[in-house]
Amino acid sequence: MNDTKKERLSFRQAMAYSRRGFAIWWRTAPEILIAAAVQRAVDALAPYLPLYFTARLVNAIAGGGEPGQVWTMLGWLLASTAAVAAIRAGVNCWDETMRHAHQFPAWNRIFFEKLLSMDFCDVDDPKNQALFTQIQQARQWSGWGLNKLYMRFSDAVGAVFRILGAIALSVSLFTLPVPAGSPLAWLNSPLCLAGMAALLVGSVALSGALSNKASSYWASYDGAAGNRGFSFFYFVAMRDRWRGTDIRTYAQDKFLEDAGKKDMGGETSFGPDSSIGRAGRGPMGLCAAAAQGMSQAFIGVIYLFAALKALGGAFGVGSVTQYVGALAGLAQGFTALLEIVGELRANAEYLKSTYEFLDIPNQMYQGSLTTEKRNDRKYEIEFRDVSFKYPGTDAWALRHVSMKFDVGERLAVVGENGSGKTTFIKLLCRLYDPTEGEILLNGIDIRKYRYDNYLALFSVVFQDFKLLSQPLGANVAAAEGYDRSRAEKCLKKAGFGPRLEELPKGLDTCLYREFEDDGVEVSGGEAQKIALARVLYQDAPFIVLDEPTAALDPEAEAEVYTKFNDIVEDKTAIYISHRLSSCRFCDEIAVFDHGQVVQQGTHDNLVEAQGKYQALWEAQAQYYQKSEE
Repeated sequence: MNDTKKERLSFRQAMAYSRRGFAIWWRTAPEILIAAAVQRAVDALAPYLPLYFTARLVNAIAGGGEPGQVWTMLGWLLASTAAVAAIRAGVNCWDETMRHAHQFPAWNRIFFEKLLSMDFCDVDDPKNQALFTQIQQARQWSGWGLNKLYMRFSDAVGAVFRILGAIALSVSLFTLPVPAGSPLAWLNSPLCLAGMAALLVGSVALSGALSNKASSYWASYDGAAGNRGFSFFYFVAMRDRWRGTDIRTYAQDKFLEDAGKKDMGGETSFGPDSSIGRAGRGPMGLCAAAAQGMSQAFIGVIYLFAALKALGGAFGVGSVTQYVGALAGLAQGFTALLEIVGELRANAEYLKSTYEFLDIPNQMYQGSLTTEKRNDRKYEIEFRDVSFKYPGTDAWALRHVSMKFDVGERLAVVGENGSGKTTFIKLLCRLYDPTEGEILLNGIDIRKYRYDNYLALFSVVFQDFKLLSQPLGANVAAAEGYDRSRAEKCLKKAGFGPRLEELPKGLDTCLYREFEDDGVEVSGGEAQKIALARVLYQDAPFIVLDEPTAALDPEAEAEVYTKFNDIVEDKTAIYISHRLSSCRFCDEIAVFDHGQVVQQGTHDNLVEAQGKYQALWEAQAQYYQKSEE
């Protein structure tokens, strides 16, 4: 169990959280709620029809009825059993299909739509990433959160219909009297009937309370951390092909196995010595056993009451089966409802985290101006005394950056790691807003433009770009429908032409083998060329390249540099690189150091001037000089 004490939500708050969760499910995937409700209703009522005809058949046999009556009841029993089985099979298949087709995608859609609509600075915030991970782990750990609502909704529907069916079949147990003069006529006493009702209420309440107490141990136990460790050590690390070379080279399999065993036996995991293991052998197990014991004891009393009334002549002996089955279902239905209410209250704590994430507000100003659709592509970007610090830190990532560049220029951004280069790009693309100062597009603060319009001005290859396991052409166009000739032209322009000619399916060749057995594995350099082709396909006025040739061999890199002007044409190219020799073709170089632009100029001017650029140049050049010597 968690040692951290949390203030428990009130019943009213818990139910309000649950209602909101049901509304989210209904908006996102109503079909799975409808299918689940129908399936649970049929499943709950299904046993009662054969039970009714079984009682009639036994009564006919025990009462010495006519053979025709016995055969009729037998026919109804067989027909009802077959019909119920067919209907259950049909709705079960429907529910399974809906659940597998929509439940997980719907859960993903709820959160992924939120992630895609959030300000990037909030997505990038480690606190929000940790919150989302917590939500995912709670779901994987025991279905807590929105997933629990879906599961318990269907259980609640089943419990309600089980209760309704039980009432319909058991009401005659209390209304049919034992004939007067029978020694058991006292069973007709209102006091006896009230006692049975009190026993029903008491056993249901006590069984439900004990069951909720057992569930509370499980609900309050934080198994997410152990589940995260289990998932990593036994699934991700062992079968992730990207980790495979290191695991084999350094024989990490034994290390991972030992680490996993240690984690599984720890306080936050699932081993027998963990807190949940001790609770299972102690109070949690005792409460669960006592709850089941109460239910069985109540069924025993019902058996006795129904058997005595049958013995007294109130009804046939076959009806005993009907009443016992019905009242057992009634007790189980009420107990299930109490358990569901208790579990929904426990689940509210997880829903609180879910809504905390879903309710993260967008704080970046959304302008209304549209960017100009200029045929001459005359755009001017200006950083005017821009300073920036990341949320949650007092350290300045950028400080008093001022620069201006026009479309058609080639700007190189260089500097040591942590000097502010990537932050500069994030601000330029408006993934973040400046803490101080402003960024202007054609003299207008970029915050006044529509975000999607402004973002469409940029094509970016980030250092950690990703390609999808989809056809090559779709990767280039970032869309399923695309201009094939244009995609092919962009690939050739990016230097991927020779490899493209080798692919048997051309643009239809799937990258990687997650979905297609004949998918191709591309090297890091080939992936980088595809990413560059994607930039060219978008045909935006600004191209931003973050280490675009880091994975290329020297010849391929030299080819990119030689053809760079032909590749970017009349677009502005902002180029981040650690290889200063690649900056020679740029019109201007901005040298970053500790979040500030300390030098600006051409390569020839900067390499001759005393300063940061010259120091970086000489640090790299000395290795080539030594090699030549």
